[in-house]
This record gives sequence, C-alpha cells and structure tokens, in this order.
Amino acid sequence: MEKQYLSQREVDLEAYFTRNHTILEGTRFKRAIFQGRYCRNFGCCEDRDDGCVTEFYEANALCYCDKFCDRENSDCCPDYKSFCHEEKEWDPHTLPWYPEGCFKDGQRYEEGSVIKENCNSCTCSGQQWKCSQHVCLVRPELIEQVNKGDYGWTAQNYSQFWGMTLEDGFKFRLGTLPPSPMLLSMNEMTASLPATTDLPEFFVASYKWPGWTHGPLDQKNCAASWAFSTASVAADRIAIQSKGRYTANLSPQNLISCCAKNRHGCNSGSIDRAWWYLRKRGLVSHACYPLFKDQNATNSGCAMASRSDGRGKRHATKPCPNNIEKSNRIYQCSPPYRVSSSETEIMKEIMQNGPVQAIMKVHEDFFHYKTGIYRHVTSTNKESEKFLKLQTHAVKLTGWGTLRGAQGRKEKFWMFQMA
Repeated sequence: MEKQYLSQREVDLEAYFTRNHTILEGTRFKRAIFQGRYCRNFGCCEDRDDGCVTEFYEANALCYCDKFCDRENSDCCPDYKSFCHEEKEWDPHTLPWYPEGCFKDGQRYEEGSVIKENCNSCTCSGQQWKCSQHVCLVRPELIEQVNKGDYGWTAQNYSQFWGMTLEDGFKFRLGTLPPSPMLLSMNEMTASLPATTDLPEFFVASYKWPGWTHGPLDQKNCAASWAFSTASVAADRIAIQSKGRYTANLSPQNLISCCAKNRHGCNSGSIDRAWWYLRKRGLVSHACYPLFKDQNATNSGCAMASRSDGRGKRHATKPCPNNIEKSNRIYQCSPPYRVSSSETEIMKEIMQNGPVQAIMKVHEDFFHYKTGIYRHVTSTNKESEKFLKLQTHAVKLTGWGTLRGAQGRKEKFWMFQMA
C-alpha cells in the first residue's frame, strides 16, 4: 500500500535511510514528511481494509483511512474527515491539531481539566465543557437590569461575592433567625419626647453623638448578624447613656463563642437570646475579645467567663483573649424593650436614645446594592424562594432622610448599618 501511494522519489529516500541509518533516524524522516497528512498521502479506502493503514507516530499507534473509522470512537487518521470527507482542509502550518481537549477564550485545556466560571465548575470531558448549574450570588445580568432601569439605586459587582452561590450568600452572609413569638409579643414602648416634637427631615446618630457611635465590623462568612448588630447597638447606647464615659465597642465574638443556650454561632441565631446574654452575663470590649480570623473553625470554645459580685454587677474571671488589651471590664445592659412599629415612634426613639436594632428580609438583588434608596427589583429567578428561612438579617438603624428616588419622586428612607 505504501508503494501504491508514495512517489518513487519518496520510496527511494525511505529505502536509503533504512539501509544506511538507524531506525530512529528513519522514523524522524518519515515524521517530517507525513506529519498530519496520513490520508492525503496514503489514500482513502471505501470499506474496512486492514491494509489501508499507516503509523500515527505522534500517538505511537496505527491509524486507518477507511470508512470503519466513521464510528463514534474510531482509530482513524487525524486528517480523515478533512481529506476523505472533503471537509475544510487542515493546514499543519496554520492550525495545530489536537486529538483531545477543550477550548475556552482561545486557550486549550487538557481532557479532565476543571475551570471555574463564577460559582460553577466546568470539566473538559469528551472535547466538551460540562458545567454545574448553580445560581450564582453575583449575577451580571441583574446588575445590568438595575443600572439600566429607573429604580432609584445603583448596583455593583462586589469581588468578595464572586464565586459564591446564591445559597452561600443567604447561608453565610446574613445570620438572624426570624423573630420568635416571645419577641413579637413584647409590649411596644414609646419614646418620652412630647407628641408635638418637630422631627427633622434628615437625622444621623453619629452627627448628634460624635465619637459615641461605632462603625460596622466585617462579619465575613460568619452568619452572625444576630451578634454583630446586638453588640453594636448596645455599645452605642452605653456610650450615649454614660455621656461618653464608656465608649468601647462591644465584642460580637464574645456572643458568638459564649452565648451557649441553643448556640448556633456562625450558623445564625436569635436576637432575643443575644440581649438576654448581654443583660445576664455581659460582654467585654471588641479590643479585649477580637474576631477570630476564621470564626467557623475556632468558635467552639468560650475564652471569657464572668462572676457576680452580689450587687448586680459582674466581673471577668479571665484575662482578655487578646493579651495586648488589659481591660477586661464586663458591660451589661438593662432589660431590652421593643420599639413601637410606628414610623414616627421609631424616629423619636433614635433621636432620643440612639440607634435601634431591626430585622429585615433580604432579596438576592440586595447583595449588589451600591448607592441610592434601595427597593427590591423583582426578578424572574425562582431559586431564591428555596431559601426563605435564611433570608432574615439583623441591622442597626442609625437615622433617616429624604432623597429624589425612582422617577424623580421625593422619597423617605432609613439609614442602617450592617456588618
């Protein structure tokens, strides 16, 4: 068969190298002549023909140029389809030929390679990408929808959320259980300000009490907004009530690690249990008991204990977990109360006594919020409905105001702080 399709010059050259050089050198010469042009040099056979075969040196195997290699898993020569089926000619000088692998953005990946596309993993299998189908927390199409529409706020792609699934966002970035029946049954309290008090159009707690309110701490992937918001609101109130005598920020890690009854730590929790602990046991400062770098790995043990002095106050029995901080003062609070749900009463409470804690329901678009007055943008994504039990988040209300919102209308808004 070789002599049938090779020119006489090529046969003579092959014989010369076989007689006068090693087999290895002859193989190198043949590879140089025939690389990628097997069927074009040896011809195509109509049916299965064991004689219509040549060596595929790159794969150290034999390949066929007959119709039997039309099978799904064939052993045909690399240029079988291009030459025998007269498809687009393969040019070894312009386009490299790869027997296996997948392409993505102009780059070739080996069989079995795994790449990440946002929150999904894609595996190269059978020259095709096979990807998981998770709904991602960061959705560029949703960001575009918000920013192109007139919703009164703008959206942004936050890099710390890239690669997380929507379920991960609800599970790890929020972390407050829905209000318990006991919490909802608490009597509502109203502020003692006169009913005729003029409420300003714009109010920010930090403007009225500079240095006595505290900024947010990063809860990262610890689902414990129940602890972060409670500690922050309590710290603000203690500073305001003490007229600046005690201005330490309180430790959410103290709550996460030590609030033992029904403790969930970074797996969500209830604000009523957090306030109970703050009243009965007390908290140390954030400087004394700072956040662990990885709360989920190290929150199993409580590193702080306290005892009563018999007069209603408690004192720490251990030094600070942060050995640089010497003050292990225990801070407690009076019994918590529920503020009236009236908008005016909430405003009066904040203006008189300081920030308050609130529980809100979070939708998937909220993770993209950047500026403006947020309102939920209805999405066609039904996936978020699966995580209704994970969508509650505790925040600190710090003020209010009015701005031009959607369609240029003047709208009221609450200012709040979240971890």
